[in-house]
Amino acid sequence: MTIKYNNVYIEDASTVAGYYESFSPYSKYFDKIYKKDFYFGEKSLEKAETKLFKESIDILLKKCNLKPSDIDVLIGGDLLNQITSSCYGAKDFNISFLGVYTACATTGEEILIASNLLENKDVKRVICTTSSHNLSSEKQFRNPVEYGGPKPMTSTFTATGGASILLTNNKKSIKVESITIGKINDLGVKDANHMGAVMTPAAADTINTHLKDLNRDLSYYDLILTGDLGIFGKEILKEYMSKEYKVKLKSNYNDCGAMLYDLSKQKEITAGGSGPVCSALINYGYILKMMKEKKLSHVLLVPTGALFSPTFLFQKENILSIAYAISLEVV
Repeated sequence: MTIKYNNVYIEDASTVAGYYESFSPYSKYFDKIYKKDFYFGEKSLEKAETKLFKESIDILLKKCNLKPSDIDVLIGGDLLNQITSSCYGAKDFNISFLGVYTACATTGEEILIASNLLENKDVKRVICTTSSHNLSSEKQFRNPVEYGGPKPMTSTFTATGGASILLTNNKKSIKVESITIGKINDLGVKDANHMGAVMTPAAADTINTHLKDLNRDLSYYDLILTGDLGIFGKEILKEYMSKEYKVKLKSNYNDCGAMLYDLSKQKEITAGGSGPVCSALINYGYILKMMKEKKLSHVLLVPTGALFSPTFLFQKENILSIAYAISLEVV
């Protein structure tokens, strides 16, 4: 299902990144980088992630010369149980809050909800925020890093950071043109260390649905970016779309997980980046900058999410996935 919008614009965005992200080829587009302490001065990794969430909002408000009272709704989501980073991060702003969860596709769901509120003119300004922390996510979904368990080359590396975007129905230079709501997909993958393979069918189905619903070709977009398939998932998607939908992804396609890190130097990253902030760091930093400078005019963002529960994994269930497609245009 695809929804078109006439009154949804991007005012600005902000990004805060961690140590490993400081070596990113796109680090110059981040607003703030922590280069030393993984705890960021906090007493736990979860509190450190909460700090990233809050700081991205503070930076965004400052960039836009706004106060929390100027924001109608704050939408937040992260990877931790009960989206605790978002809830604790939101509590001090005193803004009406909606918490969402679609794993690494969370930014897509956030922008979808915000766009519907703005299109109907129920509100004027909405901030969408997400965060993830490599060490808090590893502890929850796999094993603490201190455990020292080896990882296969297909495993992706949860990005550390916080990212926020301010959407408005006041006309700006970049608009949200349309959004395709993805469906739950199941390719039968059970491997928690191969998220690229898990999310491939969702990305493919959503991109294909988006193009069919709007009667568009891939060439309509200057750039199509999936969320965090990584270097292996990126190649699987190309093959899968060609065989399943007869759609050939070309040079205007890339993946944020494959872009975020310098994989030729950062060997510990293995297959690339993941986590909801992975695509947000690229999209809210680099991509919006390129669109503001009119170096890109039509971009399709496809945040991808593996709906991964350790409980269900231990019960030998398949890992499900979802993706959203967000069409951005320069006005």
